[in-house]
Amino acid sequence: MIRLRRAARIHVHDGPADMRKSYDTLAALVREQMGAELFAGDVFLFVGKDRRRAKVLFFDGTGLCILQKRLSKGRFHAPWERQEITRSELERFLRGSSLVWAATPPMQPEELLMGGDVFC
Repeated sequence: MIRLRRAARIHVHDGPADMRKSYDTLAALVREQMGAELFAGDVFLFVGKDRRRAKVLFFDGTGLCILQKRLSKGRFHAPWERQEITRSELERFLRGSSLVWAATPPMQPEELLMGGDVFC
């Protein structure tokens, strides 16, 4: 189970990632290639070349966390055409859904302020 801040943005790495990478090397990809700040509370999605494995990297306030998933059948959707995805898209992605990315409206300012947890 992942607890995400409501205002957390979900960034997608722009191409296949080496699934042998762990905390420090994925953090370096976030800083150097994605130009993002890892400790701001955002979430980062990486997908392997064969699209059977995916990793989600995020900072939970006390340390770095990695969620890794390997599909037993099929392949993950190639998310590389997007720079960011929504929470619901991440949930469908991690379930291995082949659904087309949904056009979800952006969050309203009052939703960002309310906080709250989202569980995958």
